[in-house]
Amino acid sequence: MLQRTILYTLLIALLVGCSVAPKVGANPRVQALEITTEQEMTIQAAEIAAEYGDYDEAMRLFKEVLQDNPVATDAFVGIGDIYLAKREWNLAEPVFARAAKLEPRNLDAQYGHGVSLQMMRRFVEAIRAYHRALTIDPHDTGANLNIATTYLQIGRPSSALVFAERAVEVCGEEAPPHITLAATYQLLGRTDDALAEYIAASEMMNNPSPQLMRNIIYLLTQEKRYREVVNTTEQLVRVDPTSISYEQLGWAQFRLGDYSASSEAYKVAVEFDEENWRAMNGIGVNALNAWLLGERKNINAYEDARGAFRRSLALNPDQPKVITLVLRYGL
Repeated sequence: MLQRTILYTLLIALLVGCSVAPKVGANPRVQALEITTEQEMTIQAAEIAAEYGDYDEAMRLFKEVLQDNPVATDAFVGIGDIYLAKREWNLAEPVFARAAKLEPRNLDAQYGHGVSLQMMRRFVEAIRAYHRALTIDPHDTGANLNIATTYLQIGRPSSALVFAERAVEVCGEEAPPHITLAATYQLLGRTDDALAEYIAASEMMNNPSPQLMRNIIYLLTQEKRYREVVNTTEQLVRVDPTSISYEQLGWAQFRLGDYSASSEAYKVAVEFDEENWRAMNGIGVNALNAWLLGERKNINAYEDARGAFRRSLALNPDQPKVITLVLRYGL
């Protein structure tokens, strides 16, 4: 269904979703008024129109069906999908609620209701909707994945764990379940497990997102695996050549002891953003380090440190550690 694809573009840095095929025979229709062949064909035409982005025509066709059959669950679900595609969560929620009430065993209705509630930040209700979806199909990837992300959003990673792990079991060939499981492990303090899942996700993606790479860098830093931090950050600047990325590279190279490369990375960061005071501090620390290693004879390094720290303090005066350095070394 349409909402399966939509959700993965919206929640917690999930970039692509698992392919979820329609469940033939797994979602029996129990409706008060039987859908006619003509109505079924109209619904199919509406779904095709929605798939190609012609939401106005799809909406017209779905409403046409409901005029003749006001309890056609599929039409309500189709309308809900369109509202999700348009990010009109407040309009989607009552439509899916109506569909779920008409047909409680309709997986798409319960799932769509959960999505709309989650996006409206009505997390407890969303969890209930996803639980209802999982009573219909305990192995549904979307419901497992999204109930896990909802639990993460309310700060309950221990509750998210079983669902995040099940999503990986069901759809382990796609990146989003691994990302969600990694985030869960990270919040539970299981750093090694989180790293393994983030790396697994990155290997499944042709172009890992900058945020995913930063998550990996953060955990590698915690583990003091600085060579891997540098390698990953070098990849980051290729896909996201920004001031922040080069600042991270400068920091990683400094930790590895490559002061020349670190200084150059910090300078590039400032070229991208002249107000990046953290990168200016990086330039200052490298210059100060060169002055001290040169037995305080390299006047150019001293002046470079002095200029960088003063520029940084002009942008952000509230830096006690930098002020201490400036006063200690007379910069």
